[in-house]
Amino acid sequence: MTEKLSLLLPVWAGDRADFLSEAFRSTVQDQTRRPDHVVIVRDGPVAAELTARIAELVTSSPVPVDVVELERNVGLGPALDAGLEACRHDVVARMDADDISVPHRFAVQMPIIEAGCDLVGSGLIEFGTHADDVVGTRTPPTDPADILARSRFADPFNHPTVVYRRDLVRSVGGYTDFALMEDYLLWAKMIVAGARVANVAEPLVRYRVGAGAYARRGGRAQLKAELSIQWRFRRLGFTTPAQFVRNVTVRGGYRLVPEALRRMAYRKVIATYRK
Repeated sequence: MTEKLSLLLPVWAGDRADFLSEAFRSTVQDQTRRPDHVVIVRDGPVAAELTARIAELVTSSPVPVDVVELERNVGLGPALDAGLEACRHDVVARMDADDISVPHRFAVQMPIIEAGCDLVGSGLIEFGTHADDVVGTRTPPTDPADILARSRFADPFNHPTVVYRRDLVRSVGGYTDFALMEDYLLWAKMIVAGARVANVAEPLVRYRVGAGAYARRGGRAQLKAELSIQWRFRRLGFTTPAQFVRNVTVRGGYRLVPEALRRMAYRKVIATYRK
């Protein structure tokens, strides 16, 4: 059965108008199977250029676009929860305002959803100054059993690539305000609730890596978020006591090592799944 798709795209003051245009074009106009509806969430006030660009996209879009305007910057999780309420369809795709989708992204992912999956992600390509400046790849596990096993140690989905069922997301409480790891917490709640999950190894999204990407994956704020999410996983019954100790030791330590070591560990352990 063919289902309709809403695209959920948050924008905040730190985004660039030209990057937003490129993200929108690649994920709407250039898709071989276009979304049927777009929700742009403006997370707080933005500059005049970005405001004008959002208005241009609304008027020029080949599909209906609704803009959710939040008076203040509330953060990614609450902004996405607000956007989910405005989505017209149960199937929702995520996209960031500075990434690029390949033209056949939804032609690949939607049949998997229509076959019965609740959450489908894909691989992605990380790029630097331009789309051909490839920095690396993130290849997720694809077998459902491997996805579930991986999820107890690391995030098994690349958030900007996912397509999911809104009703299930809402039934487990949505993203909530869990800064830095709101997506990982959501996947855990969905898995505990019995979500049917899948990944496509093929990179269907090009992910823009800004300066300081590896520095942002470490430090006290990331360590605090890491410890918080591990405690949440234990309370959910998502991890065992032994997995909790392992994760706090390995993942917590990862947040504290020098940036050069963090970069190497990310490439060898986090970015590419190895069974």
